[in-house]
Amino acid sequence: MQRVAERVNNGGSLLLNLFGGIALLLWSTRLVKTGVLRAFGEELRALLQLATENRFRACGLGVVVATALQSSTATALLLVSFATRGLIALGPALAVMLGADIGSTLVVQALSFDLKSFIPVLLLLGVGMFMLSGNATVRQAGRIFIGLALMILSLGMIVGTSAGMRQHETITYLLGHLGSEPVLTVIFAAGLTWLLHSSVAMVLFIMALAGSEIVTLPLALTLLLGANIGAGLIPLGLGWREPQVARRILVGNFLFRLVGAVVALMFLSTLSAQVSTGMASPERAIASAHMLFNVVLALVFLPFSEKVAALLNRTMPDDPGHDAGVSRPLHLDEALLDQPALALGAASREVMRLAERVETMLSDTIHTFTDNDDKRRLAIRKLDDEVDTLQEAIKLYLTRLTRQPLSEDDARRAFDLILFTTNLEAVGDIIDKNLLELAAKKQRYAMSFSAAGWSELTIFHARIVRQMTLAMTVFMTKDAAMARELVNEKDLIREAEKSATEQHLARLREGTAASIETSALHLDMLRDMKRINAHIVSVAHPILEALGEIRQSRLRG
Repeated sequence: MQRVAERVNNGGSLLLNLFGGIALLLWSTRLVKTGVLRAFGEELRALLQLATENRFRACGLGVVVATALQSSTATALLLVSFATRGLIALGPALAVMLGADIGSTLVVQALSFDLKSFIPVLLLLGVGMFMLSGNATVRQAGRIFIGLALMILSLGMIVGTSAGMRQHETITYLLGHLGSEPVLTVIFAAGLTWLLHSSVAMVLFIMALAGSEIVTLPLALTLLLGANIGAGLIPLGLGWREPQVARRILVGNFLFRLVGAVVALMFLSTLSAQVSTGMASPERAIASAHMLFNVVLALVFLPFSEKVAALLNRTMPDDPGHDAGVSRPLHLDEALLDQPALALGAASREVMRLAERVETMLSDTIHTFTDNDDKRRLAIRKLDDEVDTLQEAIKLYLTRLTRQPLSEDDARRAFDLILFTTNLEAVGDIIDKNLLELAAKKQRYAMSFSAAGWSELTIFHARIVRQMTLAMTVFMTKDAAMARELVNEKDLIREAEKSATEQHLARLREGTAASIETSALHLDMLRDMKRINAHIVSVAHPILEALGEIRQSRLRG
């Protein structure tokens, strides 16, 4: 009995150390990815946006981005965000993912070497850069070095624990039985990879098991095939609620891995003999097999990426209820970019579509404060997603236009369009992140405004909606008189907000219960609506500036 208890305790201690090492590996990988995104995120996104010319370039870009992020999953999620905004087609996106899968194997290759001597150097560099520098990029580079040091340290913990597992009869018994069930082994490894949410961590764990001779090379390769399937499941699970246009990328990536794993499993014994030849250690054999598997996937499927894309488009058509194309640009014709006047006209029409969505959001938001469910809030939030999509597309379109020589008037008009779309997107964000949250809070705690307070808020909101309508008219007509009216109303609204605040405070002094209960909501609503008005009025500034009638955002006296 005592021996049984000792075995249980030893097994528990081994598993605790193992999971601790894996947890540190997952955290350090996240640390590196966060540092890379914060320091070089815009550059990586810009790289991915270049993945539209040919499949080979797209694949190479996938290798670079996934290596930098140390994660093919992170690359997949970036692609998802691009696909939902219509910035990348399915064929190039699939090519990027084939490259990203290779990129993640380079991380495994690097970590398969003995790098323990680099730990103190990386820690000293990382901590010094993070704590002593005032430059944001240098601090994030320090974060990256700290993450790399912790990754190497965690691998030491995993390898050390794996060596101890060889002496544990129960663990060796379970792993031994897995060897006789290759399909079950693949499913087990895929599920474990999905639970860990890191194929890199899983592959390094398999390498540690093989290096400690706990599993044979054929069993390690079987686990490796499961890990590659699991690597396709991770982004698929994270992005399944995205629109169909994004899900196709994730399904395609998963199918590449699944088909490759099934074929490789059929020739496992031959592959095992080939991989072990000339390899100095089982760890190197696993790392090389992992890279070979993903390189072969790219070589086989890359020439057919467009055909696979066409097949996925046919078998996974857009869901009209979820993927309605209203959020996709309708007027931004790339062929017009060499004709600035026509391109600016197209962009202006798209800006109006954007403004109409913001106007709808603004008009409907006040009703969410009297709703008893969240249906209207969810609909407005979906509109905000459309606003973000359109704003990004318009901004990129106009940015490409400004890269060519433009007349002074055309350049100024392009700038004004970008400025107005940015302000419209800011209005959408205030509605989504502020006003809708306030409405949810009111509903959650069953609060009620006083009759006088609610009347003030609805009247104030109506004035803001009128400003939005006037701003859209000013945008279309460039009418100077309407622009003056828009700016003059801003001052009146400022006074109205001050007056409403004073009346609310008077009710507080009188002890009005409803006013006391909703005081924070009331004041926050007034503040947010005033901020919205400030963004709306911006459309009038270029018109009045051109006439010399405005200075420092205020009309001349």
